[in-house]
Amino acid sequence: MKFCFVIHPLSLEDVARYEPGAAGKGAPIVRKIMEWMPPWATVHITGVRTPDGRETEGWFVTAPLLPEQMMEFPREEVYKRIVRAIEIGAELGAEVAGLGAFTGVVGDGGITVAERAPIPVTTGNSLTIAAGIQSFFRGAREMSVDPATATVAVIGATGSIGGACVKLIAPHVKHIVLVARNNTRLAKFYEQMKAELPCEVSYTTDISAAVRRSQLILTATSSTQDIIQPEDLLPGAVVCELSLPHDVSRRVALERPDVLVTEGGNMVVPGNPRFDRVREPGLEFDLNLPPRTALACMSETMVLALEHRAECYTLGRGIDVNKVIEIEELAKRAGFTLADMRAFDTAITPEKIAATREAATLRQAQGDRVGT
Repeated sequence: MKFCFVIHPLSLEDVARYEPGAAGKGAPIVRKIMEWMPPWATVHITGVRTPDGRETEGWFVTAPLLPEQMMEFPREEVYKRIVRAIEIGAELGAEVAGLGAFTGVVGDGGITVAERAPIPVTTGNSLTIAAGIQSFFRGAREMSVDPATATVAVIGATGSIGGACVKLIAPHVKHIVLVARNNTRLAKFYEQMKAELPCEVSYTTDISAAVRRSQLILTATSSTQDIIQPEDLLPGAVVCELSLPHDVSRRVALERPDVLVTEGGNMVVPGNPRFDRVREPGLEFDLNLPPRTALACMSETMVLALEHRAECYTLGRGIDVNKVIEIEELAKRAGFTLADMRAFDTAITPEKIAATREAATLRQAQGDRVGT
């Protein structure tokens, strides 16, 4: 079974990766062109092969809008772009479609898009959560943070990904701080969760305050701005990002060598996958990831194709934790594995981790925290 996956540029710098002809053009011109530019098949994916010999192929289809355009444009116009991208994938032979980045966030989390699309649709959030949780606890182990005694901030807790992560993290930690922008929705979520979760629970809309008290932080927001700043982080803190665009300021990489930031949700694809440009034959598309690596949301769509599961697997704001567990097992059986640690577009080597631990130990010994 074949698949398609809807992508879009996350920044103006990203646009040239999607369409080389945009390189060198000014931001106002690029934004204006993207307002009327129709979706197009950008990448042909081949070589995805499981250890037991199953294969799939697919296409990345671009819905050319930036994140802020996705949020600002009339909802119907955005839906129209996304559905047209899926139609292109279906015309190429895809039987299941995935929604990447903001295409799975806008509106009702894919439900309306699925109703209008010619083939089943998934946001990929179930496998994103599974991979993100693995990354989160791997980061804690690398920095010798014991989750059982730690305070954890989940930023974007009322979202579909954040809410499921709260449920999966809670049995393993001492205290969870639920963080989101909308106080009314957050307070309601807290009331629902406080009796259900087997750990201490609190909530706040103050991101800075939550970060300042947490050894472990997971972000899963739809923000287009940096929300994690270096001056707020504890020495030796671990931040796992499940958000695109990223939530952590790049200043953290420069100013906080004692903090481990890791991108959750990247997976190694089985086989020998190729991501060939459709319009420029012979050239591979730059995913801005290591070889054979894809985002977990992309990987979920591939797994469904490999399993011949033409269904709307993950949609809407509520995530079924049982589906997270199921897709994690299906991905494992298909040969997908968690990718090596990475942050700020750079691999996190064992030497880098050792240096981060050393810097954290020194800072903790000094009783120091930036901003205090």
